[in-house]
Amino acid sequence: MGKLTAKEVSAKVKGKSGRFADGGGLYFVVPKSGQPYWMLRYTANKKRKEMTLGKLADLSLADARLEAALKMKQQREGLDPLLAKKRQQQAQIKTVDDLFEDWHLGNIKRLKHPNIPERVYRKDIAPHIGDAKAESITARDIREILRSIVNSGRPAIANDALLYCKQLFNHGIKLDVLGANPASAFSVSDAGGVEKSKDRALSLDELAFFFKIARENSHSFSRDNYLACALLVTLGMRKTELTEAPWSEFDLTEKIWRLPAERSKSGVGIDIPLPEIVIEWLKELQVRACGAAYVFPSRRTSKRPYMGADTLNRAITKLFGHEAGKIKQPPNLMSDMEHFTVHDLRRTCRSLLAAQGTLGHVAERCLNHKLKGVEGIYNRYDYFDERKEALSKLAIEIYNLSKT
Repeated sequence: MGKLTAKEVSAKVKGKSGRFADGGGLYFVVPKSGQPYWMLRYTANKKRKEMTLGKLADLSLADARLEAALKMKQQREGLDPLLAKKRQQQAQIKTVDDLFEDWHLGNIKRLKHPNIPERVYRKDIAPHIGDAKAESITARDIREILRSIVNSGRPAIANDALLYCKQLFNHGIKLDVLGANPASAFSVSDAGGVEKSKDRALSLDELAFFFKIARENSHSFSRDNYLACALLVTLGMRKTELTEAPWSEFDLTEKIWRLPAERSKSGVGIDIPLPEIVIEWLKELQVRACGAAYVFPSRRTSKRPYMGADTLNRAITKLFGHEAGKIKQPPNLMSDMEHFTVHDLRRTCRSLLAAQGTLGHVAERCLNHKLKGVEGIYNRYDYFDERKEALSKLAIEIYNLSKT
């Protein structure tokens, strides 16, 4: 069978599907659906292999023959063309951003919440080194990243960033993109330090003071932020479970928030009873949302349609006299109070439930914690009515502290 001609190739595109030999292992393939392409068949390690060279739209007959000849030359020299192609694709990892994209593919499969390292990378690592060549990064670059985060008042994030840098550049070593890890010599003492046990819970006096300061500074601490904090300390839910919640999960008539398992950090869905006071807060948020699909819609141009992950913590930190990225810092409005984070509001809820006499297993279910031990295995009762009573009692107390 002779070689194909350009005219024959054009005719076969319009004809029946099939595989047409040009010689030397090169074939022109017309699939039943999709675009025609060039394919090379060869033998490596006594196995028949096939690889796509390119689409007809990108490779002419002459170009396809040249590409096939180059691949066959590789094969004769002992290098499998498919392996060479994979190595070439890996060689496309040039910048730190390229390296992150490749590393993050593994995170998506491996981690339950791959968005967490992605958020830290995009926000705190990429702005410093994302565009740089991966092999050009030095320990000084890592130090600058860590210092920047620590100076913004986020030591825990600095520790996370160091961990992700180490994992990211180790991935580069595995791919033979790097010869050494620029973050390997650093420890938590170079980042945010050893993290203290997280046991901060606000007293009623501290809560009252916080809500007072927040109301008096509504120009910097928005009403959305204010209501989010009130809801978190009243319902005890995790921050993102609330700030990323769509209205479709709420039944304001039945007074239930149906949190699905896929959005619950514990992986367990739960029906949350909504006290009357909470219903009023949600109705106000519904008006403020102006028809948006989310309870806390993004107020800025963003890829995410809901409140940013750092919005509340940044707003609280600003009341304590620090604003990330600003040279001139705002006054410390809560200088007489120990700093707290959004997650501390959840711990505060648990503490207040205990203080008002709520039984431990009921309080644990209010926070959507799984019951431990034998009780957790055999007791499937969800304590909805008990939780409703406990949260309603707590809501009144929080309202009295936070009422405008």
